[in-house]
Amino acid sequence: MATTANPTRDDFAAMLEATLGSADGFEGRVVIGTVTAIENDLAVIDVGLKSEGRVPLREFAMPGQKADLKVGDEVEVFVDRVENANGEAMLSRDRARREAAWDKLETEFAKTARVEGVIFGRVKGGFTVDLNGAVAFLPGSQVDIRPVRDVTPLMDIPQPFQILKMDRKRGNIVVSRRAVLEETRAEQRSGLIQSLAEGQVIDGVVKNITDYGAFVDLGGIDGLLHVTDLSYKRVQHPSEMLNIGDTVKVQIIRINRDTQRISLGMKQLESDPWEGATTKYAVGTRLSGRVTNITEYGAFVELEPGIEGLVHVSEMSWTKKNVHPGKIVSTSQEVEVVVLEVDEEKRRISLGLKQAQNNPWEAFEAAHPVGSTVEGEVKNATEFGLFIGLDGDVDGMVHMSDIAWGISGEDALNLHRKGETVKAVVLAVEADKERISLGMKQLERGGPSAAAVASGGDKLNKNAIITVTVLEVRDAGLEVQAGDDGATGFIKRTDLGRDRDEQRPERFQVGQKFDAMVTGFDRSKKPTFSVKAMQIAEEKQAVQQYGSSDSGASLGDILGEALKARSEKN
Repeated sequence: MATTANPTRDDFAAMLEATLGSADGFEGRVVIGTVTAIENDLAVIDVGLKSEGRVPLREFAMPGQKADLKVGDEVEVFVDRVENANGEAMLSRDRARREAAWDKLETEFAKTARVEGVIFGRVKGGFTVDLNGAVAFLPGSQVDIRPVRDVTPLMDIPQPFQILKMDRKRGNIVVSRRAVLEETRAEQRSGLIQSLAEGQVIDGVVKNITDYGAFVDLGGIDGLLHVTDLSYKRVQHPSEMLNIGDTVKVQIIRINRDTQRISLGMKQLESDPWEGATTKYAVGTRLSGRVTNITEYGAFVELEPGIEGLVHVSEMSWTKKNVHPGKIVSTSQEVEVVVLEVDEEKRRISLGLKQAQNNPWEAFEAAHPVGSTVEGEVKNATEFGLFIGLDGDVDGMVHMSDIAWGISGEDALNLHRKGETVKAVVLAVEADKERISLGMKQLERGGPSAAAVASGGDKLNKNAIITVTVLEVRDAGLEVQAGDDGATGFIKRTDLGRDRDEQRPERFQVGQKFDAMVTGFDRSKKPTFSVKAMQIAEEKQAVQQYGSSDSGASLGDILGEALKARSEKN
């Protein structure tokens, strides 16, 4: 009887290889195994190798869910190693799912199709997403169309994603939830925008409020309600009229179907207050209103809700020039105004604030006629005169030639300082030009009366020789008076005589009388005199009447005859 040798270990290996093939062929592959037992948190799986492998139950469950696995179930696992140090097969359900998922994802990515996944964790700059075994990165900017503060409600629930980029060698996948939302929203907007028409009135919900307006949800598509279309009256900020969540009735003003932008309006549902504004606010009408806004160039005054007019800075005050409007009026102040101009087409009304007040120049002219005496403070001294503050907050100007007699205008200006109180005569008032001309020298002793100034001065003829009386002796000359009660004038030092010896003012005394020639009149109609001019004129006349010195007669003889004839005539 023949005996059979016991099979060796090599024989068993050969038999196993003949049955299953080479064990090395299992490694790195996805195979189908059977669950033979469940021990605590591990599933024991037989894949037909020398020994079974153990896989954690969590690898068989979706994030946030429990594993639905029982003995006898067939599952796909990835064979990492046929045998470890304990003689067990090293199996992985995650690797199996990942490999299968990558195959499917590559196909979906090529078709730009959406894939389903679950957000299950946070990482720097975004979140991790389980795409049925493959782990993808979801950047924070790709979570939603608008920034999301709390992502917790979106986690652990299946939802669609769009693959933006994937690299199998590096195991890198980037997905976007925002792209899916935008595409869905675009489809909804496209359908909804086709159902809307300009001029249509529709209800909406205020979704967001900005400085320039509010976004209103029209049921899947947003429209912009600009702040200027909220009301005909001035609205500083949309929050004055709207709150987030308010349901409002709006009118569709414009629809741009290419950009899918919708402009909305609320004031269009109200009656336009500007209709008939030209009739309601006729030029010259006196009205009351409230200051709503102040700018550098003027102030806006509300005449009624929706109707505002502009008071330009030049029309705010009769006397306050070059000042900021905020120093004349304040916001919310009630003011009286007069309508100056109306442009209904451009929705503009020009108003005047000063026109509703008395014209101080006209009031001054009525209270202080030409020739009257006024008193005021020197407000300013310029190179051409003095500005005097007068009643009614108006200024009058004294030209430098009207400050004092007998001295130059420059010297006269130096006699007065800012803040000094002075008296003057009203020479002229031009209310339409807002001018008042004053004179100070007209109040000096012996000067022409105010009535004489107003009527054009004393009736003196130029080149006439008259007798004058010395009123005052000065270094610069003599102040004299024509006749006993005539106009006063000044004789300059150089006009006191032909010879230098005669040009000394100190040789005259107050009250002394002598003859002089009227040589002209200054700007205030005041006469100017000259002894020198009179002497020259008399010499010429004497030579003509009594002979020439060339005939042998001396100049003394000629003048002697002339003086003798003049004495006999008088």
